[in-house]
Amino acid sequence: MTDPAAAVDRVFRTEFGRAVALLTRVLGDIDLAEDAVQDAYATAVARWPMDGVPDSPRAWIVTVARNRAIDRLRRRRTLEQHSEQLARRAEVEMAPFEDVDDDAIPDERLRLMFTCCHPALAPEAQVALTMRLVAGLTVAEIARALLSNESAVAQRLVRAKRKLRVAGVPFRVPRDEDIPDRLAIVLSVIYLVFNEGYVATGGDGLRRDDVAGEAIRLGRVLMALMPDEPEAIALLALMLLHHSRRRARADAGGEIVLLADQDRSLWDEGLIDEGLDLTERALRLTGAPGSYALQASIAAVHARSLVGDITEWTRIVALYDALLRLAPSPVVDLNRAVAHSMAEGPQAGLDAVQRLVDAGSLADHHLLHATRADLLARLGRADQAAAYYARAIELADNGAERRFLERRLAAVKAGS
Repeated sequence: MTDPAAAVDRVFRTEFGRAVALLTRVLGDIDLAEDAVQDAYATAVARWPMDGVPDSPRAWIVTVARNRAIDRLRRRRTLEQHSEQLARRAEVEMAPFEDVDDDAIPDERLRLMFTCCHPALAPEAQVALTMRLVAGLTVAEIARALLSNESAVAQRLVRAKRKLRVAGVPFRVPRDEDIPDRLAIVLSVIYLVFNEGYVATGGDGLRRDDVAGEAIRLGRVLMALMPDEPEAIALLALMLLHHSRRRARADAGGEIVLLADQDRSLWDEGLIDEGLDLTERALRLTGAPGSYALQASIAAVHARSLVGDITEWTRIVALYDALLRLAPSPVVDLNRAVAHSMAEGPQAGLDAVQRLVDAGSLADHHLLHATRADLLARLGRADQAAAYYARAIELADNGAERRFLERRLAAVKAGS
């Protein structure tokens, strides 16, 4: 029997952005659409345990959201005529929901994404708004993904929606000549959404395949819209190559398995082949690879490795060097330090990490401390490693990552 609470959570994760996108297209009001969809989920939480999970949870949510939006419109005391017209349009265009073409829904979400990434908004507001409305991430999840705090993210969302409403920003994919100005932020948001699926910022499970899958679907829609855009192609390649390893990244108990220890027979060869083909296609289309093409190239090196100990680490370090020149980032620098340690030994990696520490970068990022601990352990400096593992555990929000670090800490203390 389906657990109603789990069903609501699952449908929220997979359908929130679709429902908001559908309502926004009809109503032209993001705030009203979001409020109506949230009302629908609140109703589901109250009713599904008593009535049972409906046969089509998605249709139920969108239908209830539509009805809530109509109710809100008809309760308005100002702009009565306009509100009534919108209410009638919602009734006509969204009834019945079963007639809505499923294949069109990703396009609605892409419209919503480009609307959220309008240049009238500051870049940080574009990212937060898209992660909330398109991906359905909570304020807490967005805050963790952006290394920010919840109150700042909540205020950013309120201001962004108000600005879109006041400016009368249209809900549509922009004209061809306007797309390049918004492409970079759209790509970054899709990748942030994918990363939330690749390693969930909270909860006990390592990953959220529904979120990662939605990012990949959006990447496919974007590539179809821009078939000759190298970075759109490269981003899809990057996500596919990472996603190809999903079944090998955790064991049967849900515990993390490091890349070097993964059973590579579990890797998805179909996704790898597609990702490699797309990486080559992106590189052919540009003389100077962009940041996603470089990241896809790094993922491609891993994908071509049959076993972990023959990975071309020197090649990976060179690609990270190119990526750092193009798009400097402390997270990229940390990844480069790990690759450097594999190519040149743990002391070389530790020296690179120390430069990040001296610069004050990633002080509250658990992966910095976990990396430092691992390198110290490889150098036989167990006491220091234990201290950094303990700090990483304090900062880790994901349950699977925390348990992995706890096992590492216990092993260091035991001298293994």
